[in-house]
Amino acid sequence: MIMTIEQLEEMLSSKEGEHCEFKKATNNYHFEKLVKYCAALANEGGGDFVLGVTDKRPRLVVGTRAFPQPERTRAGLIERLHLNIDFSVFKHPDGRVLVFHVPPRPYGTPVKYKGIYWQRRGDSLVPMSEDRLREIFAEAGRDFTSEICAEATLSDLDRNAIEDFRRRWIAKTGNHTLSTLTQKQLLGDIEALVDDQVTYAALILFGTKKALGKYLAQSEVIFEYRSSDASGPAQQRVEFRQGFFSFYDELWELINLRNDIQHFQSGLFVLDIPTFSERPVREAILNAVSHRDYQLGGSVFVRQYPRRLVIESPGGFPVGINERNILDRQSPRNRRIADIFAKCGLVERSGQGMNLMFEQSIQESKPIPDFSGTDRYQVVLTLHGDVQDPKFLQFLEKVGREKLQLFSTADFLLLDVIHREQPVPEHLKPRLHKLTTLGVIEKYGRGRGVKYILGRKYYKMAGQKGVYTRKKGLDRETNKALLLKHIEDNRKSGSKLKELMQVLPAHTMPQVQTLLRELKAEGKIHNTGKTRGALWYPGEGITSK
Repeated sequence: MIMTIEQLEEMLSSKEGEHCEFKKATNNYHFEKLVKYCAALANEGGGDFVLGVTDKRPRLVVGTRAFPQPERTRAGLIERLHLNIDFSVFKHPDGRVLVFHVPPRPYGTPVKYKGIYWQRRGDSLVPMSEDRLREIFAEAGRDFTSEICAEATLSDLDRNAIEDFRRRWIAKTGNHTLSTLTQKQLLGDIEALVDDQVTYAALILFGTKKALGKYLAQSEVIFEYRSSDASGPAQQRVEFRQGFFSFYDELWELINLRNDIQHFQSGLFVLDIPTFSERPVREAILNAVSHRDYQLGGSVFVRQYPRRLVIESPGGFPVGINERNILDRQSPRNRRIADIFAKCGLVERSGQGMNLMFEQSIQESKPIPDFSGTDRYQVVLTLHGDVQDPKFLQFLEKVGREKLQLFSTADFLLLDVIHREQPVPEHLKPRLHKLTTLGVIEKYGRGRGVKYILGRKYYKMAGQKGVYTRKKGLDRETNKALLLKHIEDNRKSGSKLKELMQVLPAHTMPQVQTLLRELKAEGKIHNTGKTRGALWYPGEGITSK
């Protein structure tokens, strides 16, 4: 097809590297190099390879005699790269310009030529980095754990770990016919075995120490207890390089060994809150095992400190997941493992484990789960154990379990934001009406000045009734009555705006002026003078112009 002058001029002014590559190629250009550049452009999102133009700005058309039969060249490119590459020829006054239009690579599939996935780096072509390749493969949701470990056999799996899974599955479903299945049938039903061959999921969940050391040594979980942040060896370190079902309970017992109880008085009752509640901790560990990248060489670390638990797992968040949307989207990196966990009731198929962690942290007045330190190479999840506000715990007790059961994760997040006196994010604002109707929170102010605080019960239990009054302020009519009283008490001298603002110190000048205008409209006051210099008097009068 023929390009227009406008299209060519726009292309000449574009920045090389941003989906464009320019080459003079006055006489010829090597076909093999063209193929590599087209592969690189496809891997970078597609673009144009332009021949007959200088690559330095200001670019000049010099013309090219390369590839005199572009249709044949195009056919050769399609044959080697399996991409629908097209071309344009432009007859410029300064010479022939040939452009190959390269589409983007398929989603989740990098393009390679002669065994190498090419990308551009400056003026050179180089193989793509392993990190970048891993990101591209992850786009299509490739599940490494569902693949076959060709050398592994059924004898590499721990029979006791398999039986532990069987017991959990029967307890979850009530299906006692599962007890009649052979272990081979059982593993086949959950696709841990495929065509009688062992998957990596089977090794990770049921493998023996010897098998994991031989086939997948990085599939280990390392527990450490540290009494402080000081560097040096941990006070205790236990390495679990074996099937997950063979050590899952033991890992929790290690954490619970040093798990203290925080006691808080609530009237005649004492509230006992463990520093590390069992369910969130187990969910965090399951999350790490389900979503870590088993193709990376690192291990999962569970580091316990006196008042926090830090869980590090190799590989960043799965594609499409980040700290902001982690409660709303589910994208298991290792779906085969997640499915097996769901079958026996360890996790919910809907992926609500993370929601549960956030909800219980808020209900126990602990900081919400923290992902600080997470990057493209690892996920770092910190569960903080300190109860921050015992009165908040009592407040939720008064709210009642029946009401709390109706709360969504978003409701708990909104409650946490208001408790911490933070601005309400836009995505949580639709939940305000529900919590206000339930009386859990209250609003005050008007228009853009509307704000929200916890309900009166919280401040009563906290012994902060005065704080509640100060935060919520007096109602509108009471505020107007205070202004009117001050004006009536000073009827001879008149009242200045500066004085009236002292009557309502929590109000801004525009808010006080609005209240004065309402009183004036009601005929209760009048003013002489203008704006800030006006004097206000009781009763009706002639408004100064």
